[in-house]
Amino acid sequence: MHFLYVVYSPKADKYYTGESINVPARLKLHNSHKYLKAFAKAASDWEIRLIFKCETKKDAVYLERYIKRMKSRKFIKKIIDRPEILNEILSTR
Repeated sequence: MHFLYVVYSPKADKYYTGESINVPARLKLHNSHKYLKAFAKAASDWEIRLIFKCETKKDAVYLERYIKRMKSRKFIKKIIDRPEILNEILSTR
């Protein structure tokens, strides 16, 4: 089981999208700057805004890349409010 997640940093006013099998552990890594060259090092106050369960890693990675390709804060807010959109995206690929 894999999860797509969206985290938000109030300090940086940024969203970050990723995938993991253990979102709470990944959040700790983001906030402790374990990934030195990663986008998420921009802040240390990341908060989980969305966790979406995926059947496979392939699905989670597909959604992560889809969201990142959109490059849209508005779209991220939309899927946080209506996560069922992610099921629709998976069903149309």
